[in-house]
Amino acid sequence: MVEPTPTRDWSVVALLLSLTCSSTALMLQETVLGKQVFDISGRELDLGLLGLAEFAPALLLVLVTGSIADRFDRRRVAAAGLVGQMVMTAGVLAYVATKPTAVGPIFGLVFGFGIARAFSSPAARALPADIVEPERVPWVVARYSGTWQLASIVGPVLGGFLYAGDNRAPYVAVLLLAGTAALAVLVVRPHPRAVREPAIVAELAGPIDPTIAPDQPKARFGEAVEGVRFIRTQPVLLGAISLDLFAVLFGGAVALLPALCKDQLHVGAVGLGWLRAAGGIGAASVTFCLAWRPLRRNVGRNLLVAVGVFGAATIVLGVTHQYALAFLAMLVLSGADAISVFVRATLVPLITPTSKRGRVLAVENVFIGASNELGAFESGVAGQLLGPAGAVVLGGMATLAVAGSWSALFPDLRCVDGFPDPVEEGVG
Repeated sequence: MVEPTPTRDWSVVALLLSLTCSSTALMLQETVLGKQVFDISGRELDLGLLGLAEFAPALLLVLVTGSIADRFDRRRVAAAGLVGQMVMTAGVLAYVATKPTAVGPIFGLVFGFGIARAFSSPAARALPADIVEPERVPWVVARYSGTWQLASIVGPVLGGFLYAGDNRAPYVAVLLLAGTAALAVLVVRPHPRAVREPAIVAELAGPIDPTIAPDQPKARFGEAVEGVRFIRTQPVLLGAISLDLFAVLFGGAVALLPALCKDQLHVGAVGLGWLRAAGGIGAASVTFCLAWRPLRRNVGRNLLVAVGVFGAATIVLGVTHQYALAFLAMLVLSGADAISVFVRATLVPLITPTSKRGRVLAVENVFIGASNELGAFESGVAGQLLGPAGAVVLGGMATLAVAGSWSALFPDLRCVDGFPDPVEEGVG
């Protein structure tokens, strides 16, 4: 029997509140940590190492975190991960209060933060497809993406203002936001039709054989890598996820914004916060348009074009010395990235069965982590060698090349016209 609509809607509200708070905390902390590390050391390489410290746990634990998200209550896994993040943030707060002159301990605490996030992220990202009927997944995904974009605006601006007043205040705000997110996610209730294993399959996905029962007591290694095997058999999934990986890996200019702001644009913490928020404003504008009128035709082609626009705007960000033009470039590149996020976030749950969704999303989480945190490391190394401007321009050019190459390497992705229709197991 299907639960009444109000119950389902309250679960959506609770999940969106949790995601908004956790994402705001993450964006706030990323903004101030980059500023703090660069103020201490003045080295672009350290900005890259900061991203690497957060990404490494997701890569090292990918075979574990996905299985846990599939075998245990995803709400509790997400909440536990958020509590772990709070512990690491409290450690950063305590260290910052000592007026530090070395960045090493910050890297260690960020690594611990990454461990906690590696467990919470796949569990939380699997929840949108767990709390509504399959046909409503795109509707929830658009609003889920909207919470991230809202956080991308509020988090950096709030972090910049708080950091300018007291460099300890941002971490207090992170603790409050993460605590709210942990409590809210525990209120979420699964939807009956989503919990049953109606494998959501489309013609472009091919046949899916859900061989692993979600309540099986012990995970084996072969089961842990099921997410990797599944993605390899789905050309559209592989193309969409790897496109994001390489595009943002090369074009990830955000990590170098503290250096660009200080050396090229000549603004401080508040200016940095607003520049990062410009990315959120651009992405939010596009996301709200997608929530009102989602993409339905030429999905693959629009995805590739969006990545090309992302690369071109990144080049502009790297060459300009004008803050206003840099702000505009951030608006455009983040708006283009929002299209990529929406397409990928809709495709993945629609063509992944419930029993494998946690493992697939854990693998995708590594790809996303690679495209952001590992991309930050690549940008930091390139920035140390070429200067921040040279590194950003080179990354934008590489992103343009990736968009063109993927169009040829993944014709199935390029030819995707619309999102797959949900089909229940044994039907059609």
